[in-house]
Amino acid sequence: MKITRLIPTKIVAIFIVMMTISCASKKDIVYFQDALNYETIVNEDVFVTKFKVDDLIGIFVSGKTPEAGRPFNLYRGAQEGGIAAEQVDYLVDLDGMIDFPILGRIKVAGLSPNELRNELREKLTVYIKDPIINIRLKNFEVTINGEVNRPGTYKVNGERINIMEALGLAGDLKIKGRRDNILVMRDFNGVRNYMRIDLTSKNAVNSPAYYLTQNDVVYVEPNKSAINSSNQDSRAGIIVSIASVLITSTVLLITRN
Repeated sequence: MKITRLIPTKIVAIFIVMMTISCASKKDIVYFQDALNYETIVNEDVFVTKFKVDDLIGIFVSGKTPEAGRPFNLYRGAQEGGIAAEQVDYLVDLDGMIDFPILGRIKVAGLSPNELRNELREKLTVYIKDPIINIRLKNFEVTINGEVNRPGTYKVNGERINIMEALGLAGDLKIKGRRDNILVMRDFNGVRNYMRIDLTSKNAVNSPAYYLTQNDVVYVEPNKSAINSSNQDSRAGIIVSIASVLITSTVLLITRN
């Protein structure tokens, strides 16, 4: 009878251990855990988007009359049958330059939209009085992979986005996504940087990875609970088989006794 009691006890112990290992604690899943109630922090953020190689920039120049800015805007095709010609965007080449009508080659890599606007305005005042310059980054996208609900590449409307907003686009992290060691991969003019950010701490907002730049890749790795669950799934068939054998043996022992 000792054997009869021992075998079911082992089966129960196996399942208890499996349940315990797969549980995640509060400190693994809560954002900004060290933020105090009613805590106020002065925002000293000075982040601005900078243009990179391979960026696609939309630039439209206008003046007091439509004719004033026309020579400085590139179009594809001609306006026919009421269909307007398509404006051409500027691709930043490997040297960080764009070819601008009349003004020639201009260095834009490393400049913010506002810095480029000021530079163009200074150059254009020779040709246009009080030029109006609209600049927009056309290929601002971020890619989010790993333990998120909707992994993929997302287009950003605007000139900047923080990592919390980006994760929101991806449906937030899954419960088993690791929040304290998120990887951000950033390529700036041929130099690739790898940065880690801990979203369980309020200090995350001071990280250089908090604000994303165009074409950043964010990867959320699985936490220990997810890894353990994966290992358990791969061993599930073996455990079930062993449990079946043990249960069968127990039934036989009880029947014989």
